Amino acid sequence: MFRPIQVVQLNRKSLVLVFLVALLLALARDAGASSRLSESELAAITARGQLLAEYDAAAWQATDAVLATHPKVGSSSRYIAHRTEVGWVVDFGKLSATGDRFLVVAEAIRAGGQCTVRNFDTAREDTGWNLAAAKGIETAMRGFHGADRPYNVAVLPADGGSLYVYLYPAQVKVGVYPLGADMRYRVSPDGTTITEKRQLHKSIIESDSADAKVKVKSGYHTHVLSDVPEDTDVFLVLTREPHVPEIVVTENYIYTITTDGKITMVDHPK
Repeated sequence: MFRPIQVVQLNRKSLVLVFLVALLLALARDAGASSRLSESELAAITARGQLLAEYDAAAWQATDAVLATHPKVGSSSRYIAHRTEVGWVVDFGKLSATGDRFLVVAEAIRAGGQCTVRNFDTAREDTGWNLAAAKGIETAMRGFHGADRPYNVAVLPADGGSLYVYLYPAQVKVGVYPLGADMRYRVSPDGTTITEKRQLHKSIIESDSADAKVKVKSGYHTHVLSDVPEDTDVFLVLTREPHVPEIVVTENYIYTITTDGKITMVDHPK
């Protein structure tokens, strides 16, 4: 038995509502389509990852060089690095009691693979980059809850004068490279306010050095928090030995990060 078709009369309010719903659905579809990263966006991830790898290398080499000069115990609690025309400069010191100055007690300049160290009998007072970066680190660390293990910290410049503060797990065993449980904070130019917080990865995975008899062509991991590769993925590729590409699989895309940090992407086969 057939039921008669019921004709519904729509008033003006109903028509407007239908139009708005259709518009929102169209915008949602467009938003999904625009989630595919452009070449410039991929290049920006590469650039941040490369800078993070340079920062990390400068920091540990400078730390070794400064420790070799036997600095006074307790004179420094923080290192801050920044890239200059002559190379990376890493300053060691701490915030003043009033928090309005960064007191530099040692400085290492890394250029051409070598570190030159200067120690200061009287702390050099800094109210510029070092102060903002030190405050940014303190601001980020107050709200950070990572894994129960040592962490490294890095501060990079962001657009608009703001700062990126990275907290990522430190390598604690030779040949084992950790990735995960890491965060990136964007903080205000004075380092006192978090304006953006991004969890880069969830749990930690550790990449072991391969057996010398085994030739590894690529690493591989999946992303569950986002549909894009992260700065620390590039960092991993650039710092891990042996140097091999990394394949990052997300819900919709497959990315390959080459040994120079460049990222390529293809759609995930459905």
